[in-house]
Amino acid sequence: MATAEAAAEIVREIAAVGAADLAAAAEPLRADCLRLARKVSLLSHLVAEVTEAGEGDAAPAAAWVCELVRALEAARRFVALGRAPPAPTAAAGASDQDAICNNIALQFKYVTWQLQVALANLPHSCFRISDEVQEEVDLVRTQLRREMEKKGALDVTVFTKVHDILAQIDNAGPQSQQPHQQPEQSQVGKFSKDHLELQNAVLLVSEISGLSKSDMTKITSELIEGLGNVGTPDPPKPANIDSKEGDETKSSSEEVKKPDSVAIPEDFRCPISLELMRDPVIVSTGQTYERAFIQRWIDCGNRTCPKTQQKLQNLTLTPNYVLRSLIMQWCEEKGIEPPSRSKCDGSSLEVGGNRLAIEALVRNLSSSSLDERKSAAAEIRSLAKKSTDNRILLAESSAIPALVKLLSSKDQKTQEHAVTGLLNLSIYDQNKELIVVAGAIVPIIQVLRTGSMEARENAAAAIFSLSLIDDNKIMIGSTPGAIEALVELLHSGSSRGKKDAATALFNLCICQANKVRAVRAGILVPLMRMLQDSSRSGAIDEALTILSVLVSHHECKTAISKAHAIPFLIDLLRSGQARNKENAAAILLALCKKDAENLACIGRLGAQIPLTELAKTGTDRAKRKATSLLEHLSKLQVL
Repeated sequence: MATAEAAAEIVREIAAVGAADLAAAAEPLRADCLRLARKVSLLSHLVAEVTEAGEGDAAPAAAWVCELVRALEAARRFVALGRAPPAPTAAAGASDQDAICNNIALQFKYVTWQLQVALANLPHSCFRISDEVQEEVDLVRTQLRREMEKKGALDVTVFTKVHDILAQIDNAGPQSQQPHQQPEQSQVGKFSKDHLELQNAVLLVSEISGLSKSDMTKITSELIEGLGNVGTPDPPKPANIDSKEGDETKSSSEEVKKPDSVAIPEDFRCPISLELMRDPVIVSTGQTYERAFIQRWIDCGNRTCPKTQQKLQNLTLTPNYVLRSLIMQWCEEKGIEPPSRSKCDGSSLEVGGNRLAIEALVRNLSSSSLDERKSAAAEIRSLAKKSTDNRILLAESSAIPALVKLLSSKDQKTQEHAVTGLLNLSIYDQNKELIVVAGAIVPIIQVLRTGSMEARENAAAAIFSLSLIDDNKIMIGSTPGAIEALVELLHSGSSRGKKDAATALFNLCICQANKVRAVRAGILVPLMRMLQDSSRSGAIDEALTILSVLVSHHECKTAISKAHAIPFLIDLLRSGQARNKENAAAILLALCKKDAENLACIGRLGAQIPLTELAKTGTDRAKRKATSLLEHLSKLQVL
């Protein structure tokens, strides 16, 4: 049975993957692996809280943990493709390269889809997930949906079938798994000729999921049999339609009973789902869509018409009563059960009341009354957390500059609401730029230095969120006092504050210039303490992760050596967890390359014994690092 500890171990392993580990990978695999690793790293706080929560409501909690571990294992397999040395092959032509890129794109789409589905199914009632961590989860889901959208439409039929097979295997357990019945040879031959693309998709998705050949054959057989019964395959869903919406749409489409011989008029189909519309609505470009699908498109941050690619002038969804009446009439004429109309979930922007209420709240941010300002900031903080629509409306109503002004409020609670409101607004990527343009960086750093502990924690989280845009990494890092304030929080903050500071510093230090700034700001002092801190869960992992980024810079490498990190790293080789041993070995190898003094130091401290053991029993990466270190030591002894 998969455990939360297993999930945490996989997250740490993927999060530690850096550009150097993927040096041999070709594009776009290298870029995909890096982006996936960064997104998975954001889940470290989630798995930590899930681990701390224990079993909770055992059955649903255990089932969800299994689902999360399956998704993370698929992500690990994908990242491993980028870390593996390329196989020697003959020079590939343009068509071969296109095929390779298409295969990588399909596997990447499945991995991101599966991870997004797992996060969407998080059973909040089973775990005590904090608001801050939930915000991180929402951020990762948004980023995953955007990644899927970039890669094009999804083959949800294949993805769902593989997902279901994996769930069945987990539920059955290894002892009850029976070999799948193989289809007749002639039938397999027929399939391979008529459905090559489908077979290839099943093969690629099954490989990244770790399924056996018998499972692949079963999936292909069932899918093709289903296609034969229906006549045409289910249309691929757009990348930004999440699993819950897909289930809802699937159940609704099953209610529409239509014979194979009846062709649905093109005008009655939703351009996104290609299914018979049940609740058609018109967008500002005049195009009509099924409400559930176009609302999901908008919720994912899209502001263009899917069919025409024109910019949506507004987000109003106007019911198309005429078309709905024609669809109902057509269903009656054909003897088909008419589709049931979906209930509005209140998330659409048909009514302008939300906008008016938000504009009134934004005005109250500038009220002469402190209580009104505080109350408005608290309400906006809450609204910004709830939905993408609210984040967009708040930004359009000029909430961002008003909140930035409140960051300098002398009332700590108002300040806390303001910085957390900006954090929640930054979850929507387009708001990140607006927040920076509004001059928020300097006052956020001031809150980070002098605010209440909760305000400082959320200020660090806001800096992390804003730094997800590469240009902002440079801007934040070069702002006087920014990295120093994060280092201070890492040194003396609360447990939550230290985690937020560590996450922000790690992300900022991806930028070369910020590595030097962090070292000069004194980051190595708290990092050395964290390497010895067994009382706080994740402290050692966080320290090693940051050190693994810093050590790639020559000045930082020298500073790490002078900070006497080597003895602590060797201690971790002896007694640390498997992941810590791997990271410690990687950092030691970086410290000892072209540095005979450091190499002699680890020899004097007796590193040969734990390195020899690690080379035999460690993870694959740990074995490589340990073996390389041992080779360097043997050369030194020869000299």
